[in-house]
Amino acid sequence: MTDDMALHRVERLTWDFVAARIAGGGPAILPIGAAAKEHGFHLPMNTDRVQAEWLAGALARQLDGLIWPTLAYGYYPAFTAYAGSCSLSEATFEAVVQDVTAGLIGFGCRTIFVLDTGISTLAPVGRVLARLHHRNVLHLRVHDGPAYRRAAEVLSEQGHGSHADELETSIMLALAPHLVDMSRAEASPTRVPADGPLTPTDASSLNYSRSGSYGDPTLASIEKGNILLAAMVDDLIDQATAFMATLSTSGVVAPHVGQQRSASQ
Repeated sequence: MTDDMALHRVERLTWDFVAARIAGGGPAILPIGAAAKEHGFHLPMNTDRVQAEWLAGALARQLDGLIWPTLAYGYYPAFTAYAGSCSLSEATFEAVVQDVTAGLIGFGCRTIFVLDTGISTLAPVGRVLARLHHRNVLHLRVHDGPAYRRAAEVLSEQGHGSHADELETSIMLALAPHLVDMSRAEASPTRVPADGPLTPTDASSLNYSRSGSYGDPTLASIEKGNILLAAMVDDLIDQATAFMATLSTSGVVAPHVGQQRSASQ
């Protein structure tokens, strides 16, 4: 995202400007995306954060929303055997998400979107939002939308995958090709994984992956990434606008939604 996003990012604004935007009904967006989590030999450890912040920007442009700083540490227990990959405990992660989200509710944000790029984070975030019992908060799961799932099913050539794989690498090629080193992309062994974390050292384990990828990133392409990313953005905007429409009909005033979806892409 270019500097035209400055007016959407809380960290770039003064508190009184944030207060005015909240009073005006702009939705709050809380991205969740790891910044210290291995993504194979070919992708940087902030891969999730790159995606979370880009997607949050796309949503904010469309909805005239405010983006809070990304939660860059989370619950990622599957990757801690790889140097630098940090994971909070479930309880700590849930406490952080709950405190930040409750703060947004306390500020008077009329609509809150928790934009989650993780897999292991989905259940903890879901539990937090259930405990808050606040009808104006929606958990946006970036891989769960129907358009994205259809595109992934059509495009995927790999036999297995879910992490630093063909699909995620394609998305990163579309978003930030300068951060991707395809010469170092390495497929993981074709095995059915067992419960527990991935391992870079135990070749006898069903969870062995020397690089840390799970899937075949060598099959990635920017063309696939553009299709997947467009589908993901369409899903997020459709879910968000439908949610706000529901709030509006139930008596909550929804913020203005931009007319040109292409502005977010």
